[in-house]
Amino acid sequence: MASVEIEYCVPCGHRANAIETADAILDVHADAVDAVNLVPGGGGVFEVRMDGEMVLDTDEEGYDRDAIVERIGDAVA
Repeated sequence: MASVEIEYCVPCGHRANAIETADAILDVHADAVDAVNLVPGGGGVFEVRMDGEMVLDTDEEGYDRDAIVERIGDAVA
């Protein structure tokens, strides 16, 4: 089983995206994921890691919830 961490910028208002992303991950991969943890941050951050490995950094790729869910699925398959 995998553990997912979503670090999001509080001042930027990324909390809603973090919650929506966590819900989407759990909707699709609840049987393969132990936990989805939300980690408040700053500096514009929105990063998704699984077991410590970067899944998506919005600074590099932009926010794409479907891509995140797909990558989590690829990693747990």
